[in-house]
Amino acid sequence: MKRALLCLCLATASCAVAAADREPFQQAQQAVEKGEYKAITSILVAQDGKVVYEHYFDEAGAQGRRNTRSVTKTVAGMLAGLAIEDGRLVGASARIFDVLPPDRRQKMLNPDPRKEAIRVEDLMTMSSIVECNDDDQFSRGNEERMYLIEDWVQFYADLPVQGFPGWMPKPADSPHGRSFRYCTAGVSALGEVIQTAVREPLPSYAQRRLFDPLGIQAPEWQFSPLGLAQAGGGLGLRTRDLWKLGQLYLDEGRAGGKQVVPAAWVRQSLSPQATARDDADYGYLWWLMKIPDGNGGVITAPTMAGTGGNAVYLLPPKRAVVVITTTNYRERQSHALTLKLLTQELMPGL
Repeated sequence: MKRALLCLCLATASCAVAAADREPFQQAQQAVEKGEYKAITSILVAQDGKVVYEHYFDEAGAQGRRNTRSVTKTVAGMLAGLAIEDGRLVGASARIFDVLPPDRRQKMLNPDPRKEAIRVEDLMTMSSIVECNDDDQFSRGNEERMYLIEDWVQFYADLPVQGFPGWMPKPADSPHGRSFRYCTAGVSALGEVIQTAVREPLPSYAQRRLFDPLGIQAPEWQFSPLGLAQAGGGLGLRTRDLWKLGQLYLDEGRAGGKQVVPAAWVRQSLSPQATARDDADYGYLWWLMKIPDGNGGVITAPTMAGTGGNAVYLLPPKRAVVVITTTNYRERQSHALTLKLLTQELMPGL
């Protein structure tokens, strides 16, 4: 019986291809299983639009919805592009307080003309003028402070203007004219901007305009205490759903023979709009990671990234998408762990 099954497998082209494709990634799988990368929950590698390796390391398996945290932010950027395509937003230059409900402006603390001028692109490039920095525990706008109150959007609207002492570069002196400070509260506000502009709850708009065309079903949204879908993090998606979103942008917005997201928006989103740090620029809610290519060079890998080292990497020179999900939320240098898994274990298999 075993011999017959083996012969049947060898006679089946798809089985032979699947076995051949998996082989280059066995070392990566064994390293994860040994715990060398802590709590990796899934890996998917796709090349030329086809899955060449896929493995799940937890009980949730292929159908498990992964809370990939700030990967959600990149989805919000996709929805902003669709709202512009639908004529609901005038463009990335739309002023957010011209779109948000009027009481956001009326109730605003620390009013300032510079806050009135905040635009959608300021939120998508993490460079708005308000004092908001998730990487600084003392920041007024740190996301942990936001979670302590009910109204997350008003939390953002009430923040004071950022000061720029002499040792801190001013926006005008920064690359691309933007002072990058990672700000989840701003993307939470972006969610309400989009929802208000399209006159439809954010989850239903996302389902109709983005998820249904990609075959993504039953996403698990997180909500604020007042019921606003959180654009800044926590969206639960399957590993294959994350691959579909990454593949969509690798294919310049096309999926299933249709243009789902405008190609011009994809190109703009994946172009440097701000400098985040030495090894990464930032597009429209996409990290543009500069990573070693394995041959002594460096490539730019547009990345959807979330706490714990969750990531969807686009590797244009290799025509590939790599999804890595984790629960390394409390691990120090969790993003470095994921990047090591990508560059040292998975990319050589491509």
